[in-house]
Amino acid sequence: MNVTTPITLTQAETGLLDRFDAARAGLAGSAPVAALRAEAAAQLRAKGLPHRRVEEYKYSDLRAFLKSAAPLAAAVTEAEAKAALASAGLLGNLDRFRIVIANGTFLPGLSDVAALAAEGVSVTDFSTALAGEGGAALLAQPKSAGSDGVLALNTAFVQGGVVLSVKAGAEIAKPVELIQIAVSEGAQVTRCRVELAEGAQLRLIETFAGNAGAGEINAVFDYVVADKAKLASTRLLTSEAAGAVLATTLSRLGAEAELKTLGFIAGPEFARNQQFVAFAGEHSEAKIYGVSMARGKALADQTLIVDHAVPHCNSREFFKTVLDGEARGVYQGRINVAQHAQKTDGEMMTQALLLSEGAEMANKPELEIFADDVICAHGATCGQIDEDLLFYLRARGIPEAEARTLLVLAFLSEAIEEFGEDDVTDVLEQRVRDWLAVA
Repeated sequence: MNVTTPITLTQAETGLLDRFDAARAGLAGSAPVAALRAEAAAQLRAKGLPHRRVEEYKYSDLRAFLKSAAPLAAAVTEAEAKAALASAGLLGNLDRFRIVIANGTFLPGLSDVAALAAEGVSVTDFSTALAGEGGAALLAQPKSAGSDGVLALNTAFVQGGVVLSVKAGAEIAKPVELIQIAVSEGAQVTRCRVELAEGAQLRLIETFAGNAGAGEINAVFDYVVADKAKLASTRLLTSEAAGAVLATTLSRLGAEAELKTLGFIAGPEFARNQQFVAFAGEHSEAKIYGVSMARGKALADQTLIVDHAVPHCNSREFFKTVLDGEARGVYQGRINVAQHAQKTDGEMMTQALLLSEGAEMANKPELEIFADDVICAHGATCGQIDEDLLFYLRARGIPEAEARTLLVLAFLSEAIEEFGEDDVTDVLEQRVRDWLAVA
């Protein structure tokens, strides 16, 4: 007879469950959605927050980090959000469309809804979609995500977000920035679904701003990329965001589809960018890049699982990490190749640069292959600045601090430039320079 020993809940876990009980009646969604929320809360009660004994969170113990449960962020007016947006210059003067979510709520009055509609993009409030007949389907959890605790938390508490749909064949002229801004203290729990119909093309930039150091953000992005569609997504988890930022991507690719993502981490005390990519159609390609910078006692975690479930698909994963002080970096990547997924081509590489003796990097690349006609490989490196290169630059009159900056910038820029989106390359490289300029 198997007996399950109940866990002892921490103060944060108890607070989260109390928060759910208090908020559940006011959370959006139909009866099936409410049942999914209750199921997710039951998972939290049974298992607690993800911790070091959960393999996927061995190096990113969320249970130990969260000491208390912040209340859900309160609704704000458009005027309050507009004032907060005025100081959120994350992308500088980059020409783009903008979709605004403030304190977890979509604000169409501050978003370029009409301009996007003219381009072939419809934007719908996620809460409204949850209340519809197919609302429960919007909270579907892919098999590769298992019973992920962060995703379950999002399901239980999700406040709002958007459903962004791009019509067949549309090519959006400018990037679309999806900004989530915290106007006041509290936790933001959002979900955004991005649907590209056949042959559509979209460049998406996801940013977070405001309320630095307070509360937490739990954001899920659900990408549905149809046959022959192309999606390029850039995500910035920076110091302007909350103290804890948990970002999850669920991606499904049709036939001959292309997905390209770059997760950029620089600043949050606890940042986890996790991605679950599933190939559902043949002859598709996914290129996944990551750049992480952390100092002090911050943690930067890049985690991904790529499921090759059909033949003739390619995936590339390339991640760079720079750590200083007592910061910790995590890379966990796994490529799964199903038995019938012949002609798969998958490669992953993670490289880390440690700027101090106290910094730590955990690299964990994995391959799980059940097919025999495949090309798959992984690699990992970790080291310090090359003293010979540093001497070469100093010998040519470049001061040591500037020489170090140049070497670190060159190291990280390899991933940024391979990502290949000219619209954001300059923005990201400037963010690297700004991070390095901080003593």
